[in-house]
Amino acid sequence: MKSCRNNSLPLVAASLLILLGAQAGAQSTDAETTRLITELGLRESARPVSELPGWHLPARIVVPATDPERLAWLASAVPGIELVEAHDADEAARLARDAEAVIGFCTGPVVDAGVRLRWIQVFSAGVEHCVTLPGFAGRGIVLTNMQKIAGPVMSEHVLAFMLGLARGFASYVPLQARGEWSDEAVPEERMWSLQGRTLLVVGLGGIGTEVARRAQAFGMTVIAIRNSSREGPPFVREVGLSPELQAFAGRADFIVNTLPLTPETRGIYDRKFFDAAKRGALFINVGRGASVVTADLVAALEDGRLGGAGLDVTDPEPLPADHPLWHAPNVLITPHVAAAVDVGDGSRWLIVRENLRRFVAGGRLLSEVDVQKGY
Repeated sequence: MKSCRNNSLPLVAASLLILLGAQAGAQSTDAETTRLITELGLRESARPVSELPGWHLPARIVVPATDPERLAWLASAVPGIELVEAHDADEAARLARDAEAVIGFCTGPVVDAGVRLRWIQVFSAGVEHCVTLPGFAGRGIVLTNMQKIAGPVMSEHVLAFMLGLARGFASYVPLQARGEWSDEAVPEERMWSLQGRTLLVVGLGGIGTEVARRAQAFGMTVIAIRNSSREGPPFVREVGLSPELQAFAGRADFIVNTLPLTPETRGIYDRKFFDAAKRGALFINVGRGASVVTADLVAALEDGRLGGAGLDVTDPEPLPADHPLWHAPNVLITPHVAAAVDVGDGSRWLIVRENLRRFVAGGRLLSEVDVQKGY
C-alpha cells in the first residue's frame, strides 16, 4: 500500500491546507476536462455532495494502484487529502474501513467495510454489480460511473457489426480462412446497403445516441426506444417509450441494444420479442448479455426470424466453446471488447480526477447513478 500525503504539517496547519485546497479546487476545472465534459454532455448531480446527510471534508480516499506520476497528478487536485493505493479488491476492502471514498472498486466487502463511505466511483458504465449489493441502496452512498465515455468507440463497434452483417462478412471471413473463393456464398438479396434502412436503437443514452448519430450519416432512418421521455436529438426520427418496444421492432431492419442491465431489462429480448421483430432483421447487442434469453435468440436465428446477429456480450459469458451461438447462421461475435480503444484510459482518468476534486470541494459530481433505477 502506498499513500500520497504531506504528513509533516501540524494538525491545524494541515486542516487549513485541506480547506484552502478544496476551495481552490472548486474553481479549477482544467480546459481539457471542460472540453470532454462539453463534448460528451456529461451531467452534474442535482445537488452538491456537501448538502448530503453526513458529508464532511474527507481525509482519506482509496484509489487504484497506478504509476507515481499519475498518483501525484491525482493528488495535485486535492491538496492535503491522503490518497491510498489498493492493488486489488481485497486490499481496497481493508483500506475502505478508514476512507470516505473509494475509486475503482465496488464489491460487497468494500461496501461492508466502508462504514464511513460517502462516494464510490467506478470505471465502467454498467453498475449492476454494485447497485444489486445487499443493502447498498439504503446506505446513501453516492455512486458515479463512466456513462458516455465509451459512447464514441462503442458506436463504431456497432457500425462494424452492422456493415459486416449487411455485407456478408459472417460468411466470407470463414471462407477466407479456408482459402475458398465463393462469390455466391451470400445471396444477393442478403447483401444490404445501409442507406434507406431503418435502425431501432433501444436505449437512447450515451452509447445509443452516438450509434444514432453515425447511422443517420449513412442515410438510415433512426427510431429509438427510451424509458424516460419521447424527446430525442434531431437525427432520431421518432422516440417511443418502453411499452412500445415490440411495435417499433416490427418496423426495423436493424435492432441495436445499448440498455443497462436492470430488473426491467433482464430477459426482455425473448421469443415474444423476436416474433414481433421484422422478419429477417439484424440484431446487435453491446449492452448486456442477460437482457437476451439466449435460447430464444438461437431459435430465432436458426428458423430465419432473425437474419443475423452481432454480439459483443452474451449470456453466459464467456461463451463456452460448444455453445450453439458459435455456429448459428450469420452471426459475428466479439468477446466484450466494444469499449476497447488504442488511446487508453485517459478520458476515464480525467473524469476520476475531476470528480475527486469536486468531492473534496463538496461540489456536484459528474455522472451520478440513480441507484434505484440502476443507471
